[in-house]
Amino acid sequence: MDTNLPISKKFKLPDKLPDRTKFRPGIRRAPSRGYNLNSRETKLALKNALRYVPEKLHSELAPEFLEELKSRGRIYGYRYRPVDGNIIGKPVDQYKGILPARALQVNIDNNLDFDVALYPYELVTYGETGQVCQNWMQYRLIKKYLEEIKEDQTLVVSSGHPLGIFPSSEQAPLVISTNGLMVGKWDNQENFDKLAALGCSNYGQMTAGGWMYIGPQGIVHGTYITILNAGRKYLGIPEDKDLEGVYYVTSGLGGMSGAQAKAVEIAGGVGVIAEVDYSRIKTRYEQGWLGKVSDDLAEIAQWMEESKQEGEAVSIGYHGNIVDLLEYIDQNDIEVELLSDQTSCHAAYAGGYTPVGVSFEEGREILKKDPKKYRKLVDQSLRRHFKVLKSLTDKGGYFWDYGNKFMASVFDAGVKEIAKNKKNTDRGFIWPSYVEDIMGPICFDRGFGPFRWVCLSRKDEDLQKTDKLAMENIDPSRSSLHRDNHHWIATAEDNQLVVGTKARILYADEEGRIKIALKFNELVRKGEIGPILLGRDHHDTGGTDSPFRETANIYDGSRTTADMSVQCFGGNIARGMTLVVLSNGGGVGISNASNGGNAILLDGSERADKVVKKGLSWDVMGGVARRSWARNENARKVAAEWNKNNQEGHITLPYLTDEAFLDELIRNNQ
Repeated sequence: MDTNLPISKKFKLPDKLPDRTKFRPGIRRAPSRGYNLNSRETKLALKNALRYVPEKLHSELAPEFLEELKSRGRIYGYRYRPVDGNIIGKPVDQYKGILPARALQVNIDNNLDFDVALYPYELVTYGETGQVCQNWMQYRLIKKYLEEIKEDQTLVVSSGHPLGIFPSSEQAPLVISTNGLMVGKWDNQENFDKLAALGCSNYGQMTAGGWMYIGPQGIVHGTYITILNAGRKYLGIPEDKDLEGVYYVTSGLGGMSGAQAKAVEIAGGVGVIAEVDYSRIKTRYEQGWLGKVSDDLAEIAQWMEESKQEGEAVSIGYHGNIVDLLEYIDQNDIEVELLSDQTSCHAAYAGGYTPVGVSFEEGREILKKDPKKYRKLVDQSLRRHFKVLKSLTDKGGYFWDYGNKFMASVFDAGVKEIAKNKKNTDRGFIWPSYVEDIMGPICFDRGFGPFRWVCLSRKDEDLQKTDKLAMENIDPSRSSLHRDNHHWIATAEDNQLVVGTKARILYADEEGRIKIALKFNELVRKGEIGPILLGRDHHDTGGTDSPFRETANIYDGSRTTADMSVQCFGGNIARGMTLVVLSNGGGVGISNASNGGNAILLDGSERADKVVKKGLSWDVMGGVARRSWARNENARKVAAEWNKNNQEGHITLPYLTDEAFLDELIRNNQ
C-alpha cells in the first residue's frame, strides 16, 4: 500500500508543530466527557486525529492526544488553537478571502469568543456540548479553505470536518454543513457518544455547529415573548400590559438560559434564576444582564417581596440549586405565578444538570470519577425537582417546559406521573411545552421566528442604522406581537443586548423578513453600512422537527417525522443561500430533533436581493405550509392569505372534518 500519496500543499496543516496552548485562568473548561474506549477504539481515535497532521509530527503528538482522550474524553488538539488569548469576530475586512467566506469566518470566531462561548478551549459555544467543530485541527483547515475558496466552489463540512471544496456554481451555497446525522438504527445517545470520542461526529446544537450563534441575545427576544405571553395566557394579563408584580422562577444562566434574566426585566417582571456555576452568574452580572445576586434564600425572598411591592422589574440570581430554591418557596408559601427550567437536560448525565445536594465543583468531580454515581444522583434530583414543582403548581403556579428535555428527563428518571397517560410519552406530558401553548400558535404558525443579522463591520453605527430601519418597518398597531416586536427593537440599544460582534435578533414573519432584508441590502449597496450576514436560530417555523419542542403543537400524528427540516435544508440549498446547515438533536439531545439553519450574505448585489426574496419566502412558508396541513388555525389563515397574494406559488390547504360526526361513526361501529 502506498503511504506517501501526494498531498496538496495548499490545504494542510504546517510541518512545524505549534507551541503548546497556555490556558488563561478564569476561563470555563468543559468537564471530562468520560473515557470509555477499549484499546482498539483508542487506537482508532488516535489515528482519526493524527490524519490531520503530517506523519513526522505523530510521535510527539500521539502522546498528547492520548492524554487529552483519557483526561477529557475527547481529542481537542489544544496545541492547534491559533492563539493563547481570546478569539473574537473581527471586522470582516481583517480576514482573507472572498467576502462571503470572510463573513463566515467572522461568525466562526465570534462563536469562540471568551465572552460568548461556554467552554471556548473545547470549542463549545453553548448548551453544554454544542461545538463549532470537533477539534482545533478542523478549525484551522476550515479557515484555510475559506481563505482560498472561489465564488463557484462549495465547501462541504461533515460534523466539523472540512471534507473539501468542490466545483459548483456562483448560484450555489458557499458552505453546506451537517452535524451529528446518524442512520436510524444507530441514532441514539450511546452510539453518538462513542462516535464523538472517536472523532467521527459533532453535536452542533442549533447554532454552534451552524456558526450563527450571536450570544445569549439570540434567545432573549423569544424568551421575552414567551414570558410575556405566558402571563397573558395563564394569568389573564391584558395585551397592552406587562408582568409588573409577577414572579418568574427558573434556572440556568449559561449560554441560552442566560437570556432569561434580561428577558424578564424587559417584560417588567420579577425573575429569580438559580445557577450552580458561579462563573456564569459572574458573567451575566458583569455584562449588566443580571440585577442582583445572592446565595441566601431568605435574602432572595426579601428582594422578591420588595420588588413586587414596588412594581420593580428585576432579575435576581440565586447561587445555588434550583431544587433548593423551589423547596424554600414551597415551604414558605411564597405565591409564584410562573415557573420553568432551562438547565441543559438534553445532556443531564454529561454535566448539564447538577444534582441537588452537591456543589457544582463536587458534581464535576463525581462526574469525572464515577459517572454511574452521577447518573444516580441526577435521577434522584430530577424526581425531587418534579415533586416540588407538582406542589407549587397544585397551589396555583403555572409551569411550562422550556424545550430543554426537562420533562422527558424526569420521565426517564422514573417519574411516570409526568406523562399524560402515566405510561409513556406518546401523548405528551402533564405540563405544556412552551411551543404548545405559546410560541407555536402565536409565532411559528404565523411564520414569526428568530430573524438575525450580523453587522460585519463590527461598527456600532451600522447596528444603530439597522435597528432604526427595522423599527420603521414594523407597524405596532397590527397586532400585539407586532407591538411587542416594535418595543423590543426600539429599546434594544438601551437594553445592552450585544455580547461579541455587533448583531441583533428580531422576531419577524415572511413579509417582515423580506422587507427588512431588502432594505438592509439597499443600504449596503448605497455604501451607508458595511455588509450584513443574515441568519436565524434553527428554532423557527420550518427549520426544525422536534416533537418535544418546535413541533410540539403538531397534532395530526406527524410530529415525529423529519421531512420538514430536511426539505427546508434542501430548499435553502436550491435557493443559493451562503451557508446551509442540517444537524441532529439541537436543544433536546441526539435523536430527539432534526434541525437546519442558514446564512445569507447581503453585499448590496442584485443576486442577494433574489436570494432574499426566494430563500426567505421558502424558509418561512415551507414551515407554515406543514403547520397548515396539520390543521393549525393560525397557519391555515396565513397560508390562505399567501395563496391569494402569490401567483407563482401555492400551498395545499386541508379540509376540516366534523369531529362529532367521526366520534359517532366510530362509536356506532365498534
